[in-house]
Amino acid sequence: MTVDHAVGHNTLRGITLKIVSVTVFVGMQTCIKAAGDVPAGQIVFFRSFFAIFPIVAFLAFKGELATAFTTRRPFNHIARGVVGVGAMGLGFFALTRLPLPEAITLNYAQPLLVVVFSSIFLGETIRVYRWSAVAVGLVGVLIISWPELTLLNSGEGLDDQELLGVMAALIAAAISAVAMLLVRNLVQTERTATIVLWFSSTASVLSLFTLPFGWQSLTPMQAALLVVAGFCGGLGQILMTAAYRHAEASVVAPFEYTSMILGVVVGYLAFGDVTSLNTLVGGVIVVAAGIFIIWRERQLGLERTRTRRAAPPQG
Repeated sequence: MTVDHAVGHNTLRGITLKIVSVTVFVGMQTCIKAAGDVPAGQIVFFRSFFAIFPIVAFLAFKGELATAFTTRRPFNHIARGVVGVGAMGLGFFALTRLPLPEAITLNYAQPLLVVVFSSIFLGETIRVYRWSAVAVGLVGVLIISWPELTLLNSGEGLDDQELLGVMAALIAAAISAVAMLLVRNLVQTERTATIVLWFSSTASVLSLFTLPFGWQSLTPMQAALLVVAGFCGGLGQILMTAAYRHAEASVVAPFEYTSMILGVVVGYLAFGDVTSLNTLVGGVIVVAAGIFIIWRERQLGLERTRTRRAAPPQG
């Protein structure tokens, strides 16, 4: 089975699709937050199950649906699903307990932790530049989290909920980084459509196991918001995949951080969330560190390409 490769390197189109995908994902998060205090497992089910519909429709339109589920590595997909569901559930728990901008910005710890885990688990050589960027980025995460971390002795119920939200968001970012390493392994042999469909299906099934732990009856508005969130999740995945087909990852990836601006605006307009100075300052530091890591990855990729081209042919 072959891996999907980028075609039609239209950089402007790729950037546009990335920004649209980020907007759709922020819309998904907004719907989840607007649905109120719904159990995380229940949110995961709606997000995963209803994401399948736009993905299936898109694959049917492209004539790729018949072979989309075909794989020789089902257990790898299931492992990725288990890890991904854990990250998703904790992320949604955090989203229901934190201001929208803060929940979005704390998720930026994920690419920093991917670098750390790549070194620990995969033995990748990480040089001083990227380690420095990770250290600076984690300082930014600490700045964002500091107001809640200093509430450990406050004894105030609402503040305790925000502290739990920060802890859940950071653990979700760590688990999500592990999920990204599993995806890196899968993309060596699996198509994007296969990975996405297996994940959505696995997550839908796994989330049902949380049903005995307190799913609740939803109002029509809550149900509608969660269904829309699921559709947005599937549509965002399609748009994001398309973005990386039209332009190089190093060009497209930094536009992920436009979600911080959208989070600030939508959080204020929809929920009255006023972004704290800590979130703004820490967010800028984390974004700068993330962009530097992306740039460094690109430079290393160019160096490896030049080295391969300069190497004498083996004969």
